[in-house]
Amino acid sequence: MKKFSKRYEVVAKSVDKSKVYDAKEAVGLVKKNATAKFDESFEIAIKLGVDPRKADQMVRGTVSLPHGTGKTVKVLVLAKSPKDQEALNAGADYAGLEEYIEKIKSGWTDVDVVIATPDVMGEVGKLGRILGPRGLMPNPKVGTVTFEVEKAIKEIKAGKIEYRVDKTGNVSAAIGKCSFEDNKLYENMITFFNNILRAKPSTAKGKYVKHISLSSTMGPGVQISESSVPTE
Repeated sequence: MKKFSKRYEVVAKSVDKSKVYDAKEAVGLVKKNATAKFDESFEIAIKLGVDPRKADQMVRGTVSLPHGTGKTVKVLVLAKSPKDQEALNAGADYAGLEEYIEKIKSGWTDVDVVIATPDVMGEVGKLGRILGPRGLMPNPKVGTVTFEVEKAIKEIKAGKIEYRVDKTGNVSAAIGKCSFEDNKLYENMITFFNNILRAKPSTAKGKYVKHISLSSTMGPGVQISESSVPTE
């Protein structure tokens, strides 16, 4: 049986597990329960009525959060000259090609996002076994394979995140920090949720959104009602 810390057990008592909360109320409750000794991430988890085993029911995409994530994102751009310098000028933490391909082959993956230009994907593709399992493989569908490296870097640094349904039908993401003001977390949540709605596969049958919960990194989940989240 899983054991929880005394801190967790105390904050968990403030959450009624049988209750479905209004979204605004839940935001405040999650923030109140974020009592760890660090600035916890504010997270959303959505259970979807899709079968991820079917390619035509894969829910995946990106969303730009209006207030960012509060996280410093480390970006690597794999590109030849002069795109590598363009990337550094735009704010990339690392940029280049051969040097970083060799580093990755040696096990280095100390970045949050990898962007690559289309002309080097033949070489980058060979890193799939390393980058793929870590969610770092560049993909044109989410804008990380592009010649527009400056635009891609600025969007990511400003709060653009990637999401993907897991094998159990859940989509989860950190959409801010618990130190954010309530209204900023609420607006980030609305933006994320509406993006998920727009990503609904045409082949999905039955109820699409089955369950939504909010939580902090170290706090209990708080279930919210779908009807309390404004749709765009």
